[in-house]
Order: sequence, then structure tokens, then C-alpha cells
Amino acid sequence: MNLRQILTAPNQLTLLRMIFLPFIVINLVKDDYKWALALFVLAGLSDGLDGLLARKLHQQTLLGQYLDPIADKLLMSTMFLVLSIEHLIPWKYTVVVFSRDISILLVSGVLFMIAGLRDFRPSVFGKANTFAQVAAIFFALLLLVKPVLWVSIALKFFLRATFTFTILSAVHYAFLVQHRLHVHGAAVELKP
Repeated sequence: MNLRQILTAPNQLTLLRMIFLPFIVINLVKDDYKWALALFVLAGLSDGLDGLLARKLHQQTLLGQYLDPIADKLLMSTMFLVLSIEHLIPWKYTVVVFSRDISILLVSGVLFMIAGLRDFRPSVFGKANTFAQVAAIFFALLLLVKPVLWVSIALKFFLRATFTFTILSAVHYAFLVQHRLHVHGAAVELKP
């Protein structure tokens, strides 16, 4: 990996998102919910912006392909964990989110080492899951800033959506892995 990959604007934004994380957590545990919410929104905006810049500036890098999902998982997993520790969301959602993410990481690592598979693009269920997780965390933080009924209802809706899409995306991922292994095995057999 060369320095030019690290210095691209999209990768700098991804690194900035990772830098935001401890400050979001610090403000959350200090009960400074407005700052926690503001920093979380900035982190979310940087996530959308880094992908857009990578495409528009033709700065898609191998580092960015790995760094972006790592930054996303780190942000989401940490936020679910801290919000559960602070008793702001029920533990069952955090356990499901962590279980899926750890399983996918382990399976991806094993498939890469054993079969050399690298194609782990998110499915439509994975994208819906990520959206539901971001929305759930946003509304959990917003509820701390503005404790009104509609925010509470939105939080419950997106927590349930997170639970549902986490399960659906995990099952779908298992089928995709099986299919990719089958295709990969057939391709290996066809090689002379």
C-alpha cells in the first residue's frame, strides 16, 4: 500500500469518521447528547460523501474498499454496544448485530484464506440493515435530546427493522456464500 492511497480525499474522510467515534462515545457517556448526536450525523455525512467522492474523482482504492466497511462496522457496533451499556436500547438488538457482523467477518476471512474469494459486496438486505441500524442509532440519540413520542415510535420501528434485516441479511449472505463457492469451485474445475 502506498501513501497516495491513504491521502485520497475519500480515504481521508473514512479515517475522519473513525476519529469521530471516540468523541461520540465520550459525549454520550458524559450525557452531552447534543454533541454526540451532532458528531454522529457528521460521521454519517462523511460516509455518504466518501463514496460519492471516490466515484466522482475516480479515487476508488483497494484500501478504501477495506477501510470503508471496517469504519462503518466499527461505528455501528460501538454505538450499539455503548447504547446498550447505557441502557438506552435493549441488549437483544446489540447481540444480534454483533453476532451477524462477527460471523460475516469470520466467514469472509476463512473464504479468503481457503478459496481466495474476495467478492463480498453488500446485498440489498445488507444495505437495508445498515440503513435501519443508522436510523435506530440516530433516533436513540435524538430521543435523548428531544424526548417526544414520535421519536420514541421511530426508534422502536427502526430497532425492529434492524432486528428483521439483520436476520434476513445473515440468511441471504449464507445463500450467497454457498452460490459463490459453487461458482468458484466450477471455475477452478474448468481451468486446464
